[in-house]
Amino acid sequence: MTARILVVDDVPANVKLLEARLVAEYFEVLTAADGHAALAICEQTSVDLVLLDIMMPHMDGFEVCERLKSSSRTAHIPVVMITALDQPSDRVRGLKAGADDFLTKPVNDLQLMSRVKSLVRLKNVSDELRLRAQTAQTIGLQELSRLDRPDEPGSVLLVDGRASSQERLTRALRPIADVAVLSDPQAALFEAAENSFDLVIVNANFDDYDPLRLCSQLRSLERTRFIPILLVTEQGNDEMIVRALELGVTDYIMRPVDPNELVARSLTQIRRKHCNDRLRASVQQTIELAVTDDLTGLHNRRYLENHLKLLIDRAGARGRPLSICITDIDRFKRVNDTYGHDAGDDVLREFANRVRATVRGADLACRFGGEEFVVVMPDTTPEMAAIVAERLRLSVESRGFDIAEAATVLTVTASLGIASLRPDGDTAEALLKRADMALYEAKNGGRNRVVAAAA
Repeated sequence: MTARILVVDDVPANVKLLEARLVAEYFEVLTAADGHAALAICEQTSVDLVLLDIMMPHMDGFEVCERLKSSSRTAHIPVVMITALDQPSDRVRGLKAGADDFLTKPVNDLQLMSRVKSLVRLKNVSDELRLRAQTAQTIGLQELSRLDRPDEPGSVLLVDGRASSQERLTRALRPIADVAVLSDPQAALFEAAENSFDLVIVNANFDDYDPLRLCSQLRSLERTRFIPILLVTEQGNDEMIVRALELGVTDYIMRPVDPNELVARSLTQIRRKHCNDRLRASVQQTIELAVTDDLTGLHNRRYLENHLKLLIDRAGARGRPLSICITDIDRFKRVNDTYGHDAGDDVLREFANRVRATVRGADLACRFGGEEFVVVMPDTTPEMAAIVAERLRLSVESRGFDIAEAATVLTVTASLGIASLRPDGDTAEALLKRADMALYEAKNGGRNRVVAAAA
């Protein structure tokens, strides 16, 4: 995992210490000595996380955080406040300003790295959703501003093994959410899968059960994968906190629980869940209706042409690789001429299924037109792109295509051309052209093969 981290502190020694820790974990680090410089960097540069000192002259960390969260350009950037202050009221003030978490000086290395990696993972998911929503706006499907939401009541599932703490936590949460309470973790897992919750709070107070097992199960199920999880644990239980964040737990709070901090952290997670739900709905209900190929269910050329530009811009800004593959069904006209267009449609649908099953979750598969398909592979080197393309070629060749109306099985092959983003800058048109030329070479070279364009 890599990311660009902005460290903001007016004490040079503190900056150097955090910078050294982060660079050792292969993060890219930017630094700022005051709030004004930090705001300018976030406005002008792609930042994945801000580590923000509170006590600074001219503009303290609370004001910096409020300004970041009030701007549509920077509101999605996670902010972790680092401070010598250790009062619950300070944490509540920061959370109300929009901070995603707090770390207290001296900073614990395990908690620092676990929190940074956890928040970067969350931001990557949010970025992808926002990017797709931006594509919808580009092609005129909807306004991004419509995805902004007012605060809405939440739905919280509290999993707690003790009646006394159940009562206290429920009383604190009641003003902001409807709370369902269960003391049996396995029953809670079924409840979360069967109903719609905005947040699951797991209190690690069970005598004979590991609460991280429930957290892991919630992350592994499709229906509960995106529900935020807030873990309640003991002071100083660093090992459990680190492990929980690695498993995908979204946030944690220490006992004794301050009711105001619990409400602030819960509201943050509920708001994020509502926002991401709307983003996902925008993808499913707008983009995919307007820019999906009816026959194959893949995205169509219109979507590709808009989204590829955004992916290239993001790869260039982050200095990350990107590759594409254009694949064409060999001698497809012969299928239509021999068996009819209905048979040709069967082949196209099954080909799309194999593309979908072969490429990775982060890849974008589209029908380019006719019997041509394009796969965009972010964060993928030329060598890895060649492996993915060869896997796709084999999946097409290795198993026949059933033609129901003709009661026959056809042997189908495909030719594939791949090209990768050049480090000195590239355009979507140039990248597609190089991949298309590589496809042409594959066709001329005998078909059923993968050819890579020259770097």
